[in-house]
Amino acid sequence: MNSGKYVFAQLLQFVSKYEFERCVERYQGDYHVRELNCWNQFVQLFFGQLTSRNSLRDICTCLKAHKNKLYHLGIKQNVNQSSLSRANERRDWRIFADFGEYLIKMVRPLYANSPIPNIDIDNDIFALDSTTISLSIKLFSWAKGKYSRGAVKIHTLLDLRGSIPAFIFITDGKYHDSNILDIMGPIPEAIYLMDKAYVDFAALYNIHRAGAFFVTRAKVTLDYSVIECNYNIDERSGLRSDKTINLNGYKSKKLYPEMLRLVEYYDDEKNILLVFLSNNFEVSAMEIAYLYRNRWQIEVFFKWIKQNLTIKKLWGNSENAVALHIWVAICTYLIVAYVKYSLKSTLSIYEIMQILGISVFDKAPVKELITELEVNQNFKEQYDLFNDQF
Repeated sequence: MNSGKYVFAQLLQFVSKYEFERCVERYQGDYHVRELNCWNQFVQLFFGQLTSRNSLRDICTCLKAHKNKLYHLGIKQNVNQSSLSRANERRDWRIFADFGEYLIKMVRPLYANSPIPNIDIDNDIFALDSTTISLSIKLFSWAKGKYSRGAVKIHTLLDLRGSIPAFIFITDGKYHDSNILDIMGPIPEAIYLMDKAYVDFAALYNIHRAGAFFVTRAKVTLDYSVIECNYNIDERSGLRSDKTINLNGYKSKKLYPEMLRLVEYYDDEKNILLVFLSNNFEVSAMEIAYLYRNRWQIEVFFKWIKQNLTIKKLWGNSENAVALHIWVAICTYLIVAYVKYSLKSTLSIYEIMQILGISVFDKAPVKELITELEVNQNFKEQYDLFNDQF
């Protein structure tokens, strides 16, 4: 089926041009456009993300060097850096954000049954956090950060089943993390894992009233009274206490008037006592600790996406260009996740990205490229196992 087609052209078959054009029409993105339309702009930026180009100049230079192949790659035409830069500045970033939302709705359900380490719970489980990209305040005057520096924040709600982002919100560096809780609509029965930055009792109570659960770190200054204490715990597991509490402070008690659960867990590896706060009384204390441990998947996601998608070196200075750039990076991640699922690959999204990034100009079927690496890895694992036995 894909014999003789370039790998990049095969990848574009996984992308719904019809859905993308619907997003374009919603914001009249191609109104009075003669040459570089939104689809061709997206395809070129997608190429840049996939091949880890550092700048718009790199994208244009690379495509110009292969201009005889562009039609077969699925790229209508190559343009110069100025044309691509103007398109990023002027085209509404919401076109790409809406397409990203479409991809999220399509890809997330595909990984709904993915396992989470040490967790045997059927609920939706999300990790909420933000990552900051430092910027020059002289070049990005709109992106105010701390200490007179420039910064942009990517607030992410990550579905831990498959590490697929369920919610993305882009702000300047001064935007406080806990404000996201007022924007994000909690899903009933879902479990939200957060760090101390999200301890806002009014917002946490809204999650509780919505029928959802949260697990977060308690602040050292937390003032509370113990109502009940579970003494049936095994300290060899790392647990130190499991308490039912009420908040004492006048303001805190008014914002969160119901009981909370306080679980203390000692981490031998880091030599630290972790204190968790939750409204979930259904799971065991050990599961509370395991749930929070899995929150670190979002830190791995942020690290991976900064290292492997071109996001640290932004391709524009305006607020519109930055938001557009970040959403194209998220779309790239989601498309690769969709490819992984469609080909039923056991490789990680990271490994598949590495293969595709260096193979865009190859004509081998994508499935063969991925399958060959899987076979080689399986052979190596079996060989190592055989050597270990003898």
